[in-house]
This record gives sequence, C-alpha cells and structure tokens, in this order.
Amino acid sequence: MSTRPGRGEGYPCGTSRREFVWEMGAGFAGLALTSLLARDGFFSRHLRAADRPGPTPGPLAPRPPHSEPRARSVIFLMMNGGPSQVDTFDHKPALARYAGLPLPPDKTYINSGGRKVGFLTPAFRPFRPGGLSGLMISDYFPMVREHADELAVIRSCHTDSHAHGSALVAMNTGKTIIGRPSLGSWAVYGLGTENQDLPGYVVMLDRRGGPISGQPNWSSGFMSATYSGTLFRPSGDPILDLRGPDHLDRQAQRDQLDLLAALNQQHLDARPGGAELASRIDSYELAYRMQAATPEAVYLSGEAPRTLREYGIGVEPTDEFGRNCLIARRLVERGVRFVQLYSGGGHLEDTWDAHAGIESNHGKHAAEVDRPIAALLADLKRRGLLGETLVIWGGEFGRMPFSEGRGEPGRNHNPYGFTMWLAGGGVRGGTAYGQTDEFGFEAVEDRVHIHDLHATILHLLGLDHELLTYFHQGRDESLTDVFGRVVPGILA
Repeated sequence: MSTRPGRGEGYPCGTSRREFVWEMGAGFAGLALTSLLARDGFFSRHLRAADRPGPTPGPLAPRPPHSEPRARSVIFLMMNGGPSQVDTFDHKPALARYAGLPLPPDKTYINSGGRKVGFLTPAFRPFRPGGLSGLMISDYFPMVREHADELAVIRSCHTDSHAHGSALVAMNTGKTIIGRPSLGSWAVYGLGTENQDLPGYVVMLDRRGGPISGQPNWSSGFMSATYSGTLFRPSGDPILDLRGPDHLDRQAQRDQLDLLAALNQQHLDARPGGAELASRIDSYELAYRMQAATPEAVYLSGEAPRTLREYGIGVEPTDEFGRNCLIARRLVERGVRFVQLYSGGGHLEDTWDAHAGIESNHGKHAAEVDRPIAALLADLKRRGLLGETLVIWGGEFGRMPFSEGRGEPGRNHNPYGFTMWLAGGGVRGGTAYGQTDEFGFEAVEDRVHIHDLHATILHLLGLDHELLTYFHQGRDESLTDVFGRVVPGILA
C-alpha cells in the first residue's frame, strides 16, 4: 500500500491523520466532534463574512426567557462590609437575656479570623413591627420599616467565606474564586437588554472606594466582555468623556467610528474567532450611542423638587446614595436590565465592617441609605414599576451575635447565618423566611445558600438556573454550578 510523503506515513495514499480519524467508525467520531464544536460556537466564529447569513441581532439584543418572568429588571443594593442581621432585620430577644455570656461551647467550628471571641450582646437599637405584616425591623431602618409589607426577608442565608474579598466575589459570582461571570452578567447574557443605547448592566460605587476585591465583582469572567458591568462614577459625570471633545461634532465622530469599524472588521475577517475584538467593536458603538442617551438618563434636572427631597438629594448624609438610587430608578425605567449600587467603599469603618462598634458604624451608614431606599421603593410603586423591578438588599455576610471583647462594642464577620431581603418583582411582601438559632448565630431552618438566592433571582427574571449555561473549556458552566434551588416560600 503506497503512501504520500507528508500526508501521514502508514495510512492510505491521500489520507492524512485527521482524515483517518474523521472517517474512522463510518464518521461517527466526526459527528461527535462536530456536535461539540458547534455547541462551543466554533463554526459560527469561523464563518467568513461572505458566508454569513444576513444581519444578526447584537449580543445585547432582547432574548426570550425560559418561562414567564415576574421581574424585568434588578436593582441590587449592596451593603459592602457585612451589615449585622441581629441589629437590623433579625430580631433576637434572647440576646438581652443572655447578655454578657459566651456563645455555647457546641459552636466549636466558629472561624474568628484571628479576632477575639467576646460575649453575647443585645441589639444596639430597638426593633419595632412594621406594616400590617408586623415584620420586626430595627430603628436603624425606620423609613424602610414603613415599607415592611413589600419586603420578603430571608433570615437564613449562609455563605462559604468569612473574608470580605472572597465573600463579595461569591455573593456576586457564586464562587469564592475570581474569574467567573457575575450575576448581572448572567442576567444580561440570558435576556439581553431592552435599551440598546444604554448598558445592560450598570454598577455605581461609593465615593469612598469600591469593594475590596474590585473589578471581579462585576466582571463577565470567561464570557464576552460585552456582558461586563459598566461603572458609573459616584460624583461628577457618571461616565468620563460622556460629552466628547468640543472640536468634534457628532457627524465627525460617526465618520471616525465607521472607519475604525471597517478596519477592525477587516482584521477580524482575516483572523476569525477574535471574540475580544468583536466585543471591542460593540463597545465603541455602545459608547457612541451612550453619549446621546446617558445624559438624559442620569442628569436629574428634570426631576420634581419633591422627588429630590424624598430621596434626600442635596442634603447630608443621604445625597450620594439618594442620587444613585434615583439614577437606578431612571435606568430601569429606560430598560436597563441590572443595576447594582454599593454602600460603603474601601475597608473597615468606611464600609459596614463594624469591628470598632455597631452603633458608630451602622448609625452612620444606615443614616446614609435608609431614606433613599424607602424613597426608591415608594417611587417604583408610585410609577407602577415595583411589580416588574426586583430590589435586593444585603451584604456579603452578616455579623456575630457577640462582641469582640468585654467593653468592645464591635461584631466580627458571620458567614453562618445572615439576612437578605427582596422586594417587588414577584416576591411575597410582608414575609419572613427561614430562621437562625435563638442567638442569630447560624441558619437552622429553611437554610438558603447563595446558590439558592441566585437561582431564585434568575427564576424571577424568567431564567432557569440549570438551563442558563455557557460552554467554556469543555464544560457547560452556570451561575449556580451543580447546586441551587429556587426558594418557593418568598414567591408571590
């Protein structure tokens, strides 16, 4: 049997190694390979421009959900640093009875991170019932308490890390390691966004800084960069260079972008599969459209004075967070899919990380956010938007029910049991779901892991967390991995 040099010695003439593998087993091996490559998008990425079908929707174009959605948009109010559940939304009268005593010895698995384990300490402000539901909410949030009948309070959350950096990444991406897509990225990947002139996913940080683990909290991870969060600045122009240079009019900008797009597309056609370049082209076009659409969305000059007062804009300490909450309302009103606001930035007392003292820390930060959050809920409801906007409140974990030492009024991190609440967007208002033990130390009834929380959020958006996948490195990846369950007890 003859062979042809350079075509694979030992195989029939004209047959390469690849052809031999392809034809082996009547082509069945090739069929399996074809299926895997197609699922990974290999063939669509390597089509030449002349072979492509007509224009296709952009990566942010609206897409149908898996099921009927209850929410259209999400506003995630992130209390960076970890607010204390036993001082805010998880009333524990037993702490007053056992004040000054140590935590029972059976809680031997506690990880204190090297900090002192002190004595059981009562809530620093009283709790009172709110609304017809009678949900117990502390005096740190008296104005939010007026909206108790809109809240579904989950008192049995738990997570996988007691360190800020990894716990923040876990709350945002589902895992404690960096490099995975965030919750907002999954939402936009699954549903697109309704306004093609604004980002689908917006993040607004605190002027004191961002979360300790930084950009991975709003990254798109292994997905296209198109799905990453777009940062809005907390003061001044929300986006740098939003207005463009004075010497360049819109038509000149358009001509420059058209030339740049043509050159980039020429490069991409010669080197198919360049997902990052395709994302860069999309980002240029979005930036151009944003110059026209974003100012109308983020500048508040058209809002009524009464609305500005309700949000606490123009007065301290509520001006910054109030402004961000109002911008969030304006963004979801205009079709933005996912908006995340951070309260607290940097580290320690600039966040909700109340090691030095609960009253000094939570007193400051709650005063900054209580009025704006209450105004946001009222404003969304008044405009008929609360039913289709899911509002989420919480931090990366909670805090311990004991102090850090006798005479030291701070509390340490607590990943074992903490509180989150949801409002609007298809949740059952006036509801308390799950319980921690009598001290507020760990979740003991109807436990809700962050995977369960994420599965529930996606469900309310009409997305099945098991079906929403992205093929990456030979595996169908998802936000919740192989875990997660929808929490039915908070659904309307």
